[in-house]
Formats: sequence, C-alpha cells, structure tokens
Amino acid sequence: MRVKYFPDPDTALVEFTDKDGFETREISENVYADLDQDENLVNLTIEHAKTNGGLWEFSHQEILALRS
Repeated sequence: MRVKYFPDPDTALVEFTDKDGFETREISENVYADLDQDENLVNLTIEHAKTNGGLWEFSHQEILALRS
C-alpha cells in the first residue's frame, strides 16, 4: 500500500495494488474508489485531504498477531 499526497489540489491517493482501475465509484462527497474488472479495490482518492481525510495527522501502525 502506498499513500501519495498532492499539495495542489490537496488530494491523497491511497494505492492498494498496481492494477489499473476499471470503474470509479463515489463513496461520499470528495471520496472515490477505483475498482478493477472483478470489483476489487485498486485505490482511493480523497479530495480536500487535509480537511476530509485528516491527512495532517497521518500515521502507520502494523499490528502483529498474538501467539496463543
């Protein structure tokens, strides 16, 4: 997964795969999902990312499975 931020026009692109998008669906105002031909998520586009996506406080945390 990669997150790319474009300051002008304040847009974030969250890429989940290198596949090409086949169809774009509007999830909510300013949030769009690109799907492949099998309707798997390819990426998310968040417009006005600092306001709508909280990009100003972006962080990453990996959670490891607990051993039993």
